[in-house]
This record gives sequence, structure tokens and C-alpha cells, in this order.
Amino acid sequence: MSNKKTNIIATFLLIFMAIITISSVAGDSVTMDESSHLPAGYSYIYKADMRINPEHPPLMKDLAGLPLLFIKGVNFPEQSKSWNQEINGQWEFGSDFLYRSGNNPDKMIFWGRMPMIAILLLLGFYVFMWAKELFGNNIALLSLFLYGFSPTLLAHGRLVTTDVAAAAGAFISTYYFVKFLNNPSKKNIVLSGIFFGLAELLKYSLILLVPFFGLVVIIFSFSKSNNFKDFLKTFWFYFIKSVLIGLIGFILIYIVYLYHVWNYPLEKQLSDTKFILTSFKTRPLADLTSLLAGIPIFRPIAQYLLGLFMVLQRASGGNTSYFMGEISAAGWKNYFPMVYLIKETLSFHILLLFSLLFGIWSLFKKPFWQNTIFRTKKWLKEHLAEFSMFLFVIIYWATSLSSNLNIGVRHLLPVFPFTIVLVAFAILTFVNKGQYSNYKRIVLAFLLIWQAVSVLLVFPHFLAYFNEIAGGAKNGYKFAVDSNLDWGQDLRRLSDWTNEKNIDKIYVDYFGGGNTEYYLKNKFLPWWGSRNPNEMPKGSYLAVSATFLQGGRGKSAPNFDQPTGYYNWLNNYTPVARIGFSIFVYRID
Repeated sequence: MSNKKTNIIATFLLIFMAIITISSVAGDSVTMDESSHLPAGYSYIYKADMRINPEHPPLMKDLAGLPLLFIKGVNFPEQSKSWNQEINGQWEFGSDFLYRSGNNPDKMIFWGRMPMIAILLLLGFYVFMWAKELFGNNIALLSLFLYGFSPTLLAHGRLVTTDVAAAAGAFISTYYFVKFLNNPSKKNIVLSGIFFGLAELLKYSLILLVPFFGLVVIIFSFSKSNNFKDFLKTFWFYFIKSVLIGLIGFILIYIVYLYHVWNYPLEKQLSDTKFILTSFKTRPLADLTSLLAGIPIFRPIAQYLLGLFMVLQRASGGNTSYFMGEISAAGWKNYFPMVYLIKETLSFHILLLFSLLFGIWSLFKKPFWQNTIFRTKKWLKEHLAEFSMFLFVIIYWATSLSSNLNIGVRHLLPVFPFTIVLVAFAILTFVNKGQYSNYKRIVLAFLLIWQAVSVLLVFPHFLAYFNEIAGGAKNGYKFAVDSNLDWGQDLRRLSDWTNEKNIDKIYVDYFGGGNTEYYLKNKFLPWWGSRNPNEMPKGSYLAVSATFLQGGRGKSAPNFDQPTGYYNWLNNYTPVARIGFSIFVYRID
């Protein structure tokens, strides 16, 4: 296929992604994390003060907050207690900003999401471009197709969060780092440093890029060396330049954080830092961060370290969540493999399985013990990019499996673009190699059509996508909730439903970033799981978010000592409506 035709098709795919993401997001309410991230981003841009939501780097929140500067009449709740008195009062501040200050939350969140979609498209462009540089036009288009019809990327690429941004940071910074290794020019060193710094400004989990890049340098030096002396010489050459890349990235991080603490009072930053890190177990690091927070020139570094340590603390501490009938705060070892299995398309898993089998066959078609070192070095020289992709996937998966924070497949998003490119390469190589190529192309076409149709059928509810193994979106709540299915996105749709059905009053137990009183107004009656159901009059309507519903019906995992079973009484009722797969509505007779 010619370059012109390839580029036209790629452009069409990206435009199609833009259309379905923008149109699908229009009816969504503010999701849980967005209720903190968007107001925080506006406060950063408007006030140059990062007291809200330091747990996440500022860059994506900045981008989300930027369009709000062009909306007339946005009111900042400067006198609210959540801004002036509380320590990281992110949730209350989010409610104050979105719903209690006379602002239009739907308009603000819609425009705040547009830069997120731009990042989704930018990552898609890099997936296409790198695959094209490495493998040619056909594999590049297949990569972009698999990317464009990933339900998880479509779901989270529309929201004001950091997960797809983390995928973009990991993939794009790796692209430029590999370019630097292959050609250590000044231009590539600077570009690699800039994109490394940008990656670290997107999500703290990308601190993994530091050991990852270090390991890639070691293995690359090994592949280019004939003996140990050559290895040391080569390693030292690339190590020094890698340090320079890190320094460029650090300078960028420092400059960005310098702006974000510019109007953050030193005394408040110091007291906030000390309080937030009170429970951080590694006291020398906590004390060092507090010390730096009190020294003007080191305040940007202290703010960066504060967020990093908050993430490390939360990842080890876990989060109460529901998974396959159980409730736990300590997580499950099989959580990420299972949610990845049921949240991505079954057709993609089939392609992934064939890719792995083909890769193993290619590796062992010649006895691996014959000229092992020579063959390995030769392969690494010729396939540094593919090796780097595969290595990142392994490192990130290993890190994720060790985490106790089990709240969504979105945390695996940094591996998605790498996996997609590798699968596209392996599959088309397999299809075009050997006999029966025409039959293999027919099977591939069927799998791709299956993938596209299965994803489009769930439009606009991409967040609730579950594949056929789980029984589709309608049965997904039985396996996992939270950001896998129910993040509060359907509150506006619940309000529309009550209007259509002429419901005067409805009890609501809602999970998410929306405000029930804002949307339902005088129809809203508060409910919570531990409340006695006998308090609800006969004939009442009750709407319960799937996260709370399953949290109140799951069984306690070992060593979990919090109340459970408080929604088992609803097992005697059949929902009269499902609002966008995430809110269950009952009539209590």
C-alpha cells in the first residue's frame, strides 16, 4: 500500500476516534476522579497554587483547566473552607467549584475533556508513526486500528484523568529514547530529555521509566560489545548521555513545579506536607521532603516528592473494592490479569495468543543453545525497539501485580500501546508467512470486524464494556465495578429517566463525581447502604450505583473486617431500569 493511501486511512481512523469520543462523552456526568482533577487543574492555571490534589502530577490537569479560562463567568470558590483551611480538601473543593459557585459543570467538564481527547489522538498518531517506521504501512494501519477500537482507551481517553496520558508518556518517551540509542545526536538527546520530563509530569507511576531506561542501556551496550572492555566503554558512553537526558527532564519538571508553587504560601505548603506524610512509613524520606518544603529554592522538588510518596503509600495500602463476589482492601493477585481478560475484546485476546505462540515458535525454531550469545546480540541490534517494548510490558505488569490498589483496568493502560504494536507486528508477519495466507487474512478480517462491532455496540457506554467472557456490559457488574464499570458517569441519564417516567421522588445511593441535588433537585432523597430498608415507604423508587450495590452484596475476603451484606435485601427485587449499565433502579413494594 502506498504511503499516500496509508496516511489517508490513518487520518480517517483518527478522525473517527475523535467523532465517537466527543459524541459519546457529551451525555456523561462528572466521574469520580474528574470531580477532583478538573477543579484542581483550573486552580493551578488560575492561581499558580498546587494545594489541591498533589497526588497526581499537574500537566494533564493544567490542560483540562486551560479551556475554562475562555468560558465567561467561571467563579472560583476562593473563600471556601475547602480552599483556605482544609489540607488537600480536593473532594469538597471539587463540589464547591462545580456545583456551589454558580458555574455550569456540564459545560466545564465537556471543554475540560477536549484536551484529553487530543492526547488520545496524539498517542494514536505515535502508535501509527512508530509502527510505520519499524514495520511498514500495513502493520502501522493494523496497530492504529487495534488502538482505535480498544474499549479501555476509548473509555478513559475521554475523561479528565491521567491514565491514557501515562500510556502516552511511556510510549512516546520510549520512542525518543530508542531513537537516542540508535543515534545519540544532540537533537535526540534533547528530545529524549524533554519527553522524559513530560512523561514524569503526567503520572508518578512513570518513575518506572528510570530503571527501565537504565536496563535498556545495559542490554543495548551488551549487544554492541565484543568483550567486557568494550561493554564498559559503550555503557559509560551511553550512561553519561542518559544522565544528561535525566538532567534535562529534571529541569523541565522543576520549571513546571516552580510555577505550581509560585503562589502556594510557604507556610501552608510546609504544614500540608508534614501532615500528609505523617503516616508515610519511610520517615527519612518524609522528613527530607518536609525539610525541602521549607526552603524556597527546593519547594518545587518537595512538591514533586510529596505526590510521588503519596502514590507509593496508596499503592501499598490498597483500597476497599469489589471483585468477583468478594470485598477486600488488600487486593487480589489475580485482579489485573482477570480484569484485563474480561475488559479488553475477546478478538484482541485471540490475536495476542496467536502472537505469543508465533513468537515462541520463531524463537525456538532453531535450537536456542546453538550460538546463543551471538544470536541474542544480533537480534538485539536489529530489534532494539521491539525488545524495549516487550521489556516495558514485562516490568509494568510485574509492578502492577505487586500492587494492592485494585480499582480498575485503567491502571494497566501504559502497556496498551506497546502490546498493540507488538501484536500487530507478530500477526501480520504470521499471516504473510508460509502457506494459507489467503485463509489467514480472512480469519484476521473476521476478528477485526468482530472487534469493531463489539466495541461500537456499547456506544456511548465505553466505560462499561465487558467482553463475551463476562457476558457483555449487562453482566460486567458481577465481576468488577468502580472505574471498570461505574464511575458516576450516568447521573445525568438518571435525571433524564426520572423526567421521562414522571418520578416525583427517588432515593439515591450514588457513587461518582456528580451532585445528586444539582441534577435531581427536589426529587432527590438521600439513601445509604447501612440504612434500615424498613425506613423506605412502600412504592418508593431506589437508585443504587453498581459500586455501592455490589459492595453491599459481596462477601468479605479473608482479613476484611468491615460491614458487608447490607444490600442483600435487594436480591428479592428485580430492577425496573438500568441506567447506562451503572445505576440500578428498584421499585420497593
